[in-house]
This record gives sequence, structure tokens and C-alpha cells, in this order.
Amino acid sequence: MSARLFQPQYLQAPRNFVVPQFEQPICLEIGAGMGRHAILFAEQHPEKTLVAIERTRAKFKVFAVRQQDHQLAHLYPVHADAIPWVVHALLPRSVEQLFLLYPNPEPKNPAQRWLNMPFFEFLLSRLQNNAQITLASNVPAYLDEAANQLQQMWKLPFVRQMIAQDSARTHFEVKYLARSEPCAELMITKPDGYHTRFDDYISPVAQR
Repeated sequence: MSARLFQPQYLQAPRNFVVPQFEQPICLEIGAGMGRHAILFAEQHPEKTLVAIERTRAKFKVFAVRQQDHQLAHLYPVHADAIPWVVHALLPRSVEQLFLLYPNPEPKNPAQRWLNMPFFEFLLSRLQNNAQITLASNVPAYLDEAANQLQQMWKLPFVRQMIAQDSARTHFEVKYLARSEPCAELMITKPDGYHTRFDDYISPVAQR
């Protein structure tokens, strides 16, 4: 596990935060952008609830309009910083699938990459047993580092695979594949019996 321990008790809830009431379990996308993948996924999986978080105001505004146009009641767009929102909104073992599609590779701040952050341990505690994480990137070195972290730090099984040239899940994916960039993904599984230090943590906000 991470040498630095994540400390959720010091994170304030987002402004105007209301604890959501979901039919459990849910799927979760962090960094949803303008919502292309979220809308496609929701259309293809009407039996699932997808929570799609985007921090950037301009992108989220586009996403919210598109979601209303598609009238997808089981798609839940969230405009917030993902870390405090996840801490205060999600219960342990409540997520069956997590998407991290083309996250910012943070070339100048590697400590902010998802698998390098202490928060990743907390995020794992929100996943069900056998939940799957999809981490996609067009930066081979980013996936190399993530794969090493999965093996050395997080002890999680994964499969690395190239993304098909006709895939079009996100606007970034369409752009990168059109430029023949090497898009690939890690398909990560949280196995039965996997434990974190936050398996029983529930935010006081969620308990009210």
C-alpha cells in the first residue's frame, strides 16, 4: 500500500453537496469530459447506473446539456472534484466498474497520477470484489508506470491491451487514434479478499 496514508477525515464535502441515493451498485467514471463515453455507456447499459464526474466547468456544461437531450435517467452527471465527492458520496464496496479514460498524464507532477496517489487506496475500498477498472491512455510511459505500480504497490491483477482503431469512446480517443497514436488500456481487477485500510470508512456526512 501507499507509504503515505490518505486522510479522508480532513476533506470537506463539495459546495452544495447532497448525499446521493443510488440503486446499488453503480458504475463510476472519473474525468468524463463532455460526456461522450458516459452517454454511450448509458445507452448501451440501461440496467446500470453510471455516475460520471467532471471537474472542468466548460466541459461539464456541455455534458449536462447532452445528457438532458438524451434523457438518460440512469446517467448521473456530477460537476465536482472527484476526490472529495467520492469520499463523501460513496459507500464501501458500492462500485462495480470504474473508468479512468485518458486522464491527464501530469508530465510535471507524477505524484498526481491516479495510481501514484494515496487516494487510490481509498478509491479501491469503494469497489466491489471482482470490480473492474479500465485505465486508458495514449502515453505508453504512463501505462508502463501504472503497470509497475499495480504489480509493486497495489498487488492487483491486470491485462494490458491495445485499443481497436475503430474505437470511439471519448473525444480524446477519436483524436488520438486518428493521429495513429498508440492508445492502450489496462483492465484491472479487484480480486476477492482484497483489503484496504478504508474498507469500513463511511464519511460522517453520509451517515447523517
